[in-house]
Amino acid sequence: MSQEPQAFSCKMCGHCCKGKGGIVVSPSDLKRLCATLRMEEEEVIRRFGEYVGTKLKIRVGEDGYCIFFREGKGCIVHEGKPSICKAWPFFRGNIEDPVSLHLAKDFCPGIPKEISHADFAAQGKRYLQENGLLANDRSREANALILDK
Repeated sequence: MSQEPQAFSCKMCGHCCKGKGGIVVSPSDLKRLCATLRMEEEEVIRRFGEYVGTKLKIRVGEDGYCIFFREGKGCIVHEGKPSICKAWPFFRGNIEDPVSLHLAKDFCPGIPKEISHADFAAQGKRYLQENGLLANDRSREANALILDK
């Protein structure tokens, strides 16, 4: 019996760390981030966050990258990073839609070009479940982590 190819291996390129508005911080993410930074919630929110509607999001720097991303080092809050970051590239769109996965393969060098959508989706669902990354509160968590039943 052959083993399915690995669906993702991070290359620390930072592509997924660039772009405004995508890094949602859930309430449990905020607690983890505060512990990592050794700061109170109010200070973390004031220094690093912004609310967009009811969702707390990590700000980006002038370079367009997450303020916690450093070239050549990756995420400087790796242990405390938000679930949406831990989940990449296993987002709902990539799991449910082969076209979305095809676009993600062009964007992210860590997703093998040869992986089938079925293998990617199966590994992605397992990864999200095993790591407690699935979300269900659309008002305060990342929609990309809410899989339709």
